[in-house]
Order: sequence, then C-alpha cells, then structure tokens
Amino acid sequence: MRRFLIDENISPEYRTQLLRHEPSLTVLAVGNEGAPPKSTPDPEILVWCEQNHFSLVTNNRESMPQHLKDHLAAGNHVPGIFTISRKVPMGLIIEDLLLIASASDEEEYMDRITYIPL
Repeated sequence: MRRFLIDENISPEYRTQLLRHEPSLTVLAVGNEGAPPKSTPDPEILVWCEQNHFSLVTNNRESMPQHLKDHLAAGNHVPGIFTISRKVPMGLIIEDLLLIASASDEEEYMDRITYIPL
C-alpha cells in the first residue's frame, strides 16, 4: 500500500483523517518522528521520499514542479507527488488519497505530480 508524507504546510488533520479512515496506512507528516524535520528544503524532502518510498502530499503548486524537474534531471526518482487544492473540502481530498492508496500500483504515479482532486 502507498505511504504518504504530508508536507508541513498542510494541516496535520489530513494525517489524522487518513489514519481514521484507513488505520493500516503509513502516513507521516514533516516534523513527525521518523520523518524529515520541519523547515527541511523541498529538494531534500524529495530525496527522503525516494529513499523511504513515500509519496509526498503538498499544496506547493509554485516551486514543486521545478524541484521535481531538478530531482529527475539528477537521475533520481520519486514515488509520486500529490498536490492538493486549498479550495476543495478536506473530505474530497481524503477520498482521493484513500482511493490512490488502495487502487494504484507502485509505478502508477512514479516521477510525476498529480493534482487533487482527481
């Protein structure tokens, strides 16, 4: 099952709700034990996600595309980046993330940004 890292600029309630709906998920937030510390630069977050096989959930629509491009150009990979819309209710975002976690294979979102809601 897909594992998610919640960016520090997203409410920790996303982690809480994902785990409430699917306790078997592995969901960490930046700053949690076992996750990158708060204020870790985005390029380092992508390296951590690659090394630990986590998909990133972020709301960074501005600089993340360039960070991903640079990450890939360096020969690296990432299990997926899911960029959420701030204008969409949390429940819809949670539903899409749960669907992605349960119905996608490892390669499906590899090395790309997917905007949520789907």
